[in-house]
Amino acid sequence: MFFLEREQFTRLIAILILSNLGLWLLVIYTRIRWSHHPVQFDQLVRNLGVSDFDRRYPEMKTLPPVVVVIPAYEEEGNIGVMLGKMPEKVCDLPLAVLVIDDGSPDDTAREAAEAGALVVSSAMNRGGGAALRMGFDIARQHGAEIVVTMDADGQHLPDELPRLVEPVLRREFDIVIGSRLLGERESDSAVRYVGIHVFNWLIRLLTSVRISDCSNGYRAFRVETLARLVLRQDQFHTSELIIEAAKKGIAIGEAPVTVMRRMSGESKKGRDLSYGLSFARTVLKTWWR
Repeated sequence: MFFLEREQFTRLIAILILSNLGLWLLVIYTRIRWSHHPVQFDQLVRNLGVSDFDRRYPEMKTLPPVVVVIPAYEEEGNIGVMLGKMPEKVCDLPLAVLVIDDGSPDDTAREAAEAGALVVSSAMNRGGGAALRMGFDIARQHGAEIVVTMDADGQHLPDELPRLVEPVLRREFDIVIGSRLLGERESDSAVRYVGIHVFNWLIRLLTSVRISDCSNGYRAFRVETLARLVLRQDQFHTSELIIEAAKKGIAIGEAPVTVMRRMSGESKKGRDLSYGLSFARTVLKTWWR
């Protein structure tokens, strides 16, 4: 066929085959050539967030040992109530709350600031994972020792903070993940509940790490651990951290927590089917990376 002999249309078929090969080479080259730009853009936005924090809080050269980082998008009416329940100390250590407003068009940032939190606003909505990375940078560059992540919608209870922080302080684990299956939960979608078990099994299959609640955003970890993790997911970031930590031999533990229904509004992660497909894509993409 490639000698363009005998059969009818051999030249046309050869051209089609070679043009497809050429197109694939072009696609691969383009992806390699431009793959570093999203990383650079992410780092730029994070650096702007750190600069914004320094400008807003020039007196905060050093943060307390424990920093609770909360990504928030359109959580007006929820964030203030949740912050009102936040303790001043956890395990006898001073605590600061850092809210990363992910480009909310409402008064989420103002409400969080009025409730006493440190607030940094992103110029655009990028997702909870991107907001957390900005918060991690601020915590790391300002001397925090332990970071706790929580949702802004009231699903996580601030009075359960010691359950996550104590094992990290005792150096039993480097990362402690809250588990609604070990603790309690308000009734939720049966589809999502089944999905948690499916993805727990998938992550255990890929990493050999046994986790009972892979989608829980209530977590505590040492700041020094963050430097070892490559985190790139903007939205479905909970599974990424587990897989990254497991692949690098970081000790992961669990603690029983309570997960409530969100106080008001709708989830930003989509409905059950779209949430499940996006979560699966994140798991596989992170494992492959």
